[in-house]
Amino acid sequence: MGFNCGIVGLPNVGKSTLFNALTATAAAQAENFPFCTIEPNIGRVAVPDERLDKLAAAAGSANIIPSQLEFVDIAGLVKGASQGEGLGNQFLANIRETDAIIYMLRCFDDPDIVHVEGSVDPIRDSETIETELLIADLESLEKQIANIERKAKSDKAAAGQLGLMQRVKALLDEGKPARMAEVKDDERKVFKTFGLLTSKPVLYVCNVSEEDAQSGNEWSASVEKMAQDKGAECVIVCAAIESEIAQLSDKAERMEFLESLGLAEPGLNKIIRAGNKLLNLQTYFTAGPKEARAWTIPVGAKAPKAAGVIHGDFEKGFIKAEVIAFDDYIACNGENGAKEAGKMRQEGKEYVVQDGDVILFRFNV
Repeated sequence: MGFNCGIVGLPNVGKSTLFNALTATAAAQAENFPFCTIEPNIGRVAVPDERLDKLAAAAGSANIIPSQLEFVDIAGLVKGASQGEGLGNQFLANIRETDAIIYMLRCFDDPDIVHVEGSVDPIRDSETIETELLIADLESLEKQIANIERKAKSDKAAAGQLGLMQRVKALLDEGKPARMAEVKDDERKVFKTFGLLTSKPVLYVCNVSEEDAQSGNEWSASVEKMAQDKGAECVIVCAAIESEIAQLSDKAERMEFLESLGLAEPGLNKIIRAGNKLLNLQTYFTAGPKEARAWTIPVGAKAPKAAGVIHGDFEKGFIKAEVIAFDDYIACNGENGAKEAGKMRQEGKEYVVQDGDVILFRFNV
């Protein structure tokens, strides 16, 4: 798994259109890539990475297995959802376990598509979403505090947990998201168990009209500025275009269609790239006759931790990593050529894995 994103937004902003288009596009692109829709509102898509094709060719791999991105789409939120308006916030539980949340914002005007607030204003819509998530977090945290208060009187660990909960609640009471809380390194693991929606990093996705897909518009520009001020990521896409791409099964046709619109790539690529940056993620590879595969890890991860993404036993029994930089692997036409050219390195437990490394792990069972 690469990472997973919950998608939230008001009704009629193009949220489900984008979800359906992205997952359908991935299925069409998959060829021998894995793809599945776990439930109607959950879809996994292959992360596009041109390096994998080159790697597979050099390694003579029979299969290509990319990393994956999981989207979780929930019913449209409306103002007052936390008080039961619309469908309420009953679906928010579905995105509590996600790594990040996409705020899908309407940045197009169309008289045929009603806006629940009566006008297009993505900043206002963003604030509505944030408020509803914040209220849901307050309700959740208040229940957690009530459950642990008695235990905290005689349990030191529970007392520390309660203190952290109360600090975060005070922040939420001020109308500030949990991601702004000052959490110490030794508190991060506990903080994550609270499952707070506003603790997650945010990716703003501006849904624009076809004519604005290349460079955006005034509405998307205002969202980009807001994202920059908040240290978040922002992507401009056109859900309508993504839907059209989803109808094309041939890669050449998809590229020709994009070029006719002045676009270099599908929206999915931009969302994945922004998500990786937001979550500080990178990719390393394994390659051999059986398969060439991409693995997603945090930037700064050391070799044993990277090995653990494949299997826990790889991390526990880690001995060493045999590493070849991607460019060297391709230039030397595979592992044997890289070895002969002296481009394979033996790295130990302290090695910090680099993006694009091709690695063979040695370990004790």
